[in-house]
Amino acid sequence: MQHHIVLQVVAKVLLPLILLYALYVQFHGDFGPGGGFQAGVLFAVGLILYGLIYGVDTLQRVISPDVLRTLMASGVLLYAGVGVLGIFMGGQYLDYGVLAQDPLQGQHWGIFFVELGVGITVASVMTSLFYAFAG
Repeated sequence: MQHHIVLQVVAKVLLPLILLYALYVQFHGDFGPGGGFQAGVLFAVGLILYGLIYGVDTLQRVISPDVLRTLMASGVLLYAGVGVLGIFMGGQYLDYGVLAQDPLQGQHWGIFFVELGVGITVASVMTSLFYAFAG
């Protein structure tokens, strides 16, 4: 892999910035543009860049396909769990207003956790698709 030294240096500089921007988009999504889907794709782009530069085997040592399958299921369960929690608290499915004493605070927490579930699922699925096509 020594013949890709320039790409490796550029990836080491870009990768933290890509992942940091993905986290910004994830956590800023309930206040402005962005959210779980966009952040999940950005996070997967960072992982895919790592896999393209350092090799798929190296990326699989960083995050294994088994971990990705667990994250896919966890993200969907988080999304669905927020909806079911709303039902148990006396509202409708994905009715965030009942999640806290103040309906506005409940909306904030509900959107936060739903978008987090979407982001985890999208990043895991996109990375798994990369494994499937690259491996």
